[in-house]
Amino acid sequence: MVFDGKAVAAKVLQTLAAENAKLKERYGRVPCLSVLLVGEDYGSTRYVASCEKNAQRAGLECKVVRMAETSSEEEVTEAIRRLNEDSSVDGILVQMPLPKHISQERIVETILPDKDVDGVTDRNVSQLWKQRRNDYSRFCVPCTPRSVMRILEESEIDLDGLNTVVIGRSNIVGMPVSKLLMNENATVTVCHSHTKDLAAIVREADVVVAAIGKAKFVGAEMVRNGAVVVDVGINVDETTGKMCGDVDTEAVKDRCKMITPVPGGVGQLTICSLMENTMDCFKRLHNG
Repeated sequence: MVFDGKAVAAKVLQTLAAENAKLKERYGRVPCLSVLLVGEDYGSTRYVASCEKNAQRAGLECKVVRMAETSSEEEVTEAIRRLNEDSSVDGILVQMPLPKHISQERIVETILPDKDVDGVTDRNVSQLWKQRRNDYSRFCVPCTPRSVMRILEESEIDLDGLNTVVIGRSNIVGMPVSKLLMNENATVTVCHSHTKDLAAIVREADVVVAAIGKAKFVGAEMVRNGAVVVDVGINVDETTGKMCGDVDTEAVKDRCKMITPVPGGVGQLTICSLMENTMDCFKRLHNG
């Protein structure tokens, strides 16, 4: 089965729109997401445009703060401080990557944790690793890992006891998704560029989450029959010039119980997770 991210996202956004209509009736306004975009990176501008479009579909307000590529680190941190203090803003997303002269670590830690919709501040990362079950209402976890878990839930994959391999150990995907999987009682192995005989380890997996950032890295020889494959990668195929994932989908899909395509898979649900995290921030700020 090839997972239909567009169909599931449409259903989720429709549900969120109905819930936001109730929030507006109760509180006089809907949750508000503010996205800070520094520079004009092509991928970032496309993603931010998608945030604006899908926020409207979900019945949320989305304010985009656009800053020049040449903006100083102090100017960016000051912009975040203003958003922290703005009572009309419930969630803040700083779009990555930032220009090279700006410290990502300093910028991230300027975000008020209560408004951190991508779960990147130290407090929210700590909360993630402390929790023993997946309760997304208490604090925000990174949007992409949350979307991976939704996909597995929508596909009715019972993770209890399954041998799960995560390829990639980034702080924004690989590490948090491994913790979310463990909270569902999966047995998790995290692989990376220094893993010896990586292919052999992946072949043993019931569930593969590919988040290594290498185009078509996972081929048919690495996937066992009946495996579930979630492709988080966003790359460009050097041969065709088209977007592709970390998995060679055409070579792998006939072996899989379920596989997510790129595009049309994880990315579709990541936007939904961003909207849900914004709504959760709103509810916590209003004690509701």
